[in-house]
Amino acid sequence: MTSNSRTAIVTGGSSGIGFAVAAALIARGDNVVIGGRDRAKLAAAVEQLDGGGRSRFAVGDLADEVTGPALVATAVEAFGSVDILVNNAGTFGSTPFTEVTPDQLDGFLQGNLRGTYLVTQAVARRMIQQGAGGAIVNITTVLLSHSIAGFPASAAMASKGGVRALTVSLSAELAAYGIRVNEVAPGIVRTPLHSADVDELGALAVLNRVAEAAEIASSVLHLTDAEFTTGAQLDHDGGFVTARR
Repeated sequence: MTSNSRTAIVTGGSSGIGFAVAAALIARGDNVVIGGRDRAKLAAAVEQLDGGGRSRFAVGDLADEVTGPALVATAVEAFGSVDILVNNAGTFGSTPFTEVTPDQLDGFLQGNLRGTYLVTQAVARRMIQQGAGGAIVNITTVLLSHSIAGFPASAAMASKGGVRALTVSLSAELAAYGIRVNEVAPGIVRTPLHSADVDELGALAVLNRVAEAAEIASSVLHLTDAEFTTGAQLDHDGGFVTARR
């Protein structure tokens, strides 16, 4: 199925998975608004994507209640609609459960769950107003299905688990409006978040390598076009959850 110039909002779109998703959307003919907190990085990303032809950016902290409406306003002003939302932005980190501070917990809940919730709310309002349905894809993590004892991440997982619950809940609540809500759960991906030796983690997957950001983008684009799929979790993990050597 090919795109017909839909307009997407991609949070955390200046690098990594978000940038790869934005590039893939533009390559198939969609318009894209990327969001983030660093104006310089966002401007550089738009220039790299296509020089601002089919791309725009909006600056703001996703946990701030004005950021979601600002992303929507940018998309509507530039391209006339909002048809796709990819909730990619978030924070991640490893701290033993007994050492997590309240501030650390709040940081994950604000950056991952509250931010996703508020941006999705703003976008859903616009999609309902447009009356043409839409597609929402949330990026979580395969560690929600299979945790690693040597990588304690309870605070991050609690916040991303909330995003998974939001995916399931909204898939039912927004179905009447033709809005589909799905989730991509990546394994280890080569992005700026990881160090240069990320390939050492490839052995966690039975395919014996890490994923590339462009591969995650392909899963996201599939879910934006999967017209009879909602509430689904698509693991993109090289067999980390379902297979063993």
